[in-house]
Amino acid sequence: MKDRAQVHHPSKTKLLDASLRVIRSKGYSATTVDDICGAAGVTKGSFFHHFSSKEELALAAADHFAGMAKELFATAPYTHAADPFARLLGYVDFRNGLLCDDLAFCTCLFGTMVQETYDTHPNIRAACHGHLHDHVELLAKDIAAAKQERVPDARWSAESLAAFTQAVLQGAFVLAKAENSPGVAAESLAHLRRYLEMLFAERAPA
Repeated sequence: MKDRAQVHHPSKTKLLDASLRVIRSKGYSATTVDDICGAAGVTKGSFFHHFSSKEELALAAADHFAGMAKELFATAPYTHAADPFARLLGYVDFRNGLLCDDLAFCTCLFGTMVQETYDTHPNIRAACHGHLHDHVELLAKDIAAAKQERVPDARWSAESLAAFTQAVLQGAFVLAKAENSPGVAAESLAHLRRYLEMLFAERAPA
């Protein structure tokens, strides 16, 4: 018998795509199987053909979202810059450019789910943590290269700055949802960019 996760079918993709929007809009707890089936335009029977539970769908959705994000960032224009610091600033600019009025489309699935599930659904928490950590590690590579070129004696680590950058992003998404507007998120990312410019302009003591 095939593992459910290995089955590729149009209805499964529809359910995964629908789950990204519905969960980011309503939250994990408030989202029902009926909500996802309705958004996907498939039957509940189709849902349970692919997933045994809402939690199993959430885990698959996390992987689905991570795969989409990996492709998006791998092909982003800033990745072609030769200077690692230019890539870092380009990353922030790229994230800012992704903001839109449709907050359920442009905010992070991992941040949305982990806020609700960190103490009640350890498997979802672990999946979100793993994907967020992967993104932090990817960002840390450019930060480490930029640090070596510009401020090699600075006492902060590339990993801590990458985690801080992710924290700013996730906090910006929360504020944007609280205000129901992307404006505060855009301002937060603009402040992050200015902070990075100052941080890499410093001259650490010998």
